[in-house]
Amino acid sequence: MENTSSLSPNSPSPPPPPSSPTLYTNLKTIASPSKIKHAIVDLAINIKKVGVDDPRRIAHSFKVALAITLVSMVYYLQPFYNGIGDAGMWAILTVVVVFEYTVGATLSKGMNRGFATLLAGALGVGAEAFGSLFGPTVKPVVIGFLVFFLVAAATFSRFIPRIKKKYDYGVLIFILTFSLVSVSGYRVDTIIKLAHQRLSTIIFGGLTCIVISMFVFPVWAGEDLHKLIVTNLEKLASFLEGFGDEYYRVSNGDKSFLGAYKSVLNSKATEESLANLAWWEIGHGKFRFCHPWKQYLKIGVYTRQCAYHIEALSGYLDEQYQVPSEFQIAVQEPCMKMSSEVGKALKELGNSMKRMVYPSPSYVHIENCKKAIDDLNIKLKMSMVVERDDILESIPVIAATSILVDIIKCVEKISEAIEELSKQAHFKKLKDITSDENGKPHFRHRGAAIKPVDGGNDRELSTITVNSDDEIPQEMDLDKNKREINRL
Repeated sequence: MENTSSLSPNSPSPPPPPSSPTLYTNLKTIASPSKIKHAIVDLAINIKKVGVDDPRRIAHSFKVALAITLVSMVYYLQPFYNGIGDAGMWAILTVVVVFEYTVGATLSKGMNRGFATLLAGALGVGAEAFGSLFGPTVKPVVIGFLVFFLVAAATFSRFIPRIKKKYDYGVLIFILTFSLVSVSGYRVDTIIKLAHQRLSTIIFGGLTCIVISMFVFPVWAGEDLHKLIVTNLEKLASFLEGFGDEYYRVSNGDKSFLGAYKSVLNSKATEESLANLAWWEIGHGKFRFCHPWKQYLKIGVYTRQCAYHIEALSGYLDEQYQVPSEFQIAVQEPCMKMSSEVGKALKELGNSMKRMVYPSPSYVHIENCKKAIDDLNIKLKMSMVVERDDILESIPVIAATSILVDIIKCVEKISEAIEELSKQAHFKKLKDITSDENGKPHFRHRGAAIKPVDGGNDRELSTITVNSDDEIPQEMDLDKNKREINRL
């Protein structure tokens, strides 16, 4: 008996399988008007942010466009094209690869490319002439051997640290140019003309980049390095000045300064790059030729060491590190003074670098830090005798004060390094008070110290410091103005 089954005409049909989304549906979802509008708005915001963060980037873009337009005249103007021909393409290529953001980077690449091209071109012509002495049969072997030997030697030289640091791009261009000239010379009879055209166009493109970079809204790497070191010092100073109030919960104001120091921890690569590029730059502004840029790297090392100590110190700002109020109050005054004075010392050091003057005012704050350390030692000994049972709870404060002492020692090293920089770079010295023709003393230069004036046996000798950039004539009568001097 045959068993067959069939669907009833009245039975419902099975549902169709779900259809997979088509490519059109995906594209329609991705390219929806709202998403396109959102992407365009985000792009515009990012572009605006890049320009606002550093408006010099906009000027650099126009400078590169100007340089490309000028060297393109080799093709646009017939007299230039007749003299140089298709070799003018090397001028455009030179501008594209040589023009950099800073003057130092442009000079570095421009001079590396120029001298490497000159040397490689001369050796390429010499290799062609030397190979011709052995006849047409042996000539390819000789040229091949010279290319192999010189390229291998040049490539190996790129591993030498000093060459890698300053001349790596020049060695790369030497390998490229020598290989092209040697190979081209084997098939081109006018090898001298070929080398001359390429060298001329490369020099033309390089000089165009250098001139525009130096004289049209120049961006100096040395100046950026100087500002970076000053900014790093100011960031550390702002943290230390506010650390005492934050640690003892004295104020609840803006706390943005607590994280500003973190950018100092990763500034080594930027400082070394800027110092290397500044080495190529000529004298500009307040920076003389052969300015001691290496000393800036030494200051940067000490600044980062200080930032690492601050990183450890910031860990004690958490609420879990709470100590008994008695012990905290006992050491509060010297700790806050240490933090405040060392922050002021860093601020004075940064200010002296910014104005390029000797860092004499910072010594006062460093001495105040040492006095605060002595006071702290006395109060710590007294507190430990009274609260011997609470020593475990007092360890966080002792650790924090120990880090503060290390920071003070680090700031002393920074001060010594900046003092050495001021000698090498011939920073201006603060002049003492002088007198005019009528015998009336007057002040000169911001931070100048007034010498004690002996006005008689009944008068006291006083010394004050005036912070003013202008020359301010003043009558000095210590008896009448004693209260004002003490108040200042």
